[in-house]
Amino acid sequence: MTFGRSGAASVVLNVGGARYSLSRELLKDFPLRRVSRLHGCRSERDVLEVCDDYDRERNEYFFDRHSEAFGFILLYVRGHGKLRFAPRMCELSFYNEMIYWGLEGAHLEYCCQRRLDDRMSDTYTFYSADEPGVLGRDEARPGGAEAAPSRRWLERMRRTFEEPTSSLAAQILASVSVVFVIVSMVVLCASTLPDWRAAAADNRSLDDRSRIIEAICIGWFTAECIVRFIISKNKCEFVKRPLNIIDLLAITPYYISVLMTVFTGENSQLQRAGVTLRVLRMMRIFWVIKLARHFIGLQTLGLTLKRCYREMVMLLVFICVAMAIFSALSQLLEHGLDLETSNKDFASIPAACWWVIISMTTVGYGDMYPITVPGRILGGVCVVSGIVLLALPITFIYHSFVQCYHELKFRSARCSRSLSAEFLN
Repeated sequence: MTFGRSGAASVVLNVGGARYSLSRELLKDFPLRRVSRLHGCRSERDVLEVCDDYDRERNEYFFDRHSEAFGFILLYVRGHGKLRFAPRMCELSFYNEMIYWGLEGAHLEYCCQRRLDDRMSDTYTFYSADEPGVLGRDEARPGGAEAAPSRRWLERMRRTFEEPTSSLAAQILASVSVVFVIVSMVVLCASTLPDWRAAAADNRSLDDRSRIIEAICIGWFTAECIVRFIISKNKCEFVKRPLNIIDLLAITPYYISVLMTVFTGENSQLQRAGVTLRVLRMMRIFWVIKLARHFIGLQTLGLTLKRCYREMVMLLVFICVAMAIFSALSQLLEHGLDLETSNKDFASIPAACWWVIISMTTVGYGDMYPITVPGRILGGVCVVSGIVLLALPITFIYHSFVQCYHELKFRSARCSRSLSAEFLN
């Protein structure tokens, strides 16, 4: 650390009146991100972007934050116990302090996480590290004033493409994108109708018009994806996002099919590649998932699956264990005990697995069913067990779904307020 009183072996953190002395080496790798940022400060301006005030003579940094909350956080980062809420302090206020110092909700003890989730759901509150006022002032960099207009323009472009309710332009862009998705889906569904295929075979212009519409939709999706990639902050993170991967899966098959048509032409090779082309064309159904960018319901579903993967794995484990047990018993009772009057539908355990999974999750299709009395009793037990096993983890998934919906609804309402102010201005 080059800024500060020369020769000082330690620095002093003054948090709400409570003073803490830290060595310079400890400050460099301090677990709290805001504190460790002090090590990289090169000027007083950089320091004031991290803390609220600075005393050069005493090498003391002032933070106008809650002292008791910082004490709990400091005990946690030093390895003394778990991170829990400070007594007689609002959960949301303590969480705000955590975000300010660089921690997340995952650092809390599980019981405190549940309390925080319930409180957020009750008050429709959602904190984000990108929101102003939560993490303090934006980080300043040399030449930041000169680059501010371009940064603001890029941020505005990002919000326009990523948040459909952030501005009037974002809503228009989202509406156009939804129209293209609907048009492409209508054309895809119509192309599978027998009458449509017969008309396209007789009238070449109809097939050409459908291909032109498909090319226009693909062009729009491609341009949108390229622009979003160019203006993204982190290109690697952009590629890893699930929705962007889906966009790539929806766009790539079209270009592959075009290349295959160009190279093979209208000959026998194309006929042999017909199945591949049909599979690639059918992958356009992934365009429907693009609607998740514009509708809270689909976003809520995706966020819930992301947060509840443990519960989903537990649900699958329950189903697999029950399926293994009931399929083996049903195969034995229906086919293994009496080979003369055996039920041919239960000739093997894999065949019985189909009956078990359908019986546990629905009322059954009726394509196969037990005919012996023990088999029917086992079928009743299988159905009841399916209800119980599915209900247990689904309760946790439901609560997470409600919480995710409140968070996304709160974020959408905040963007809508910004849109209303922009429209009035």
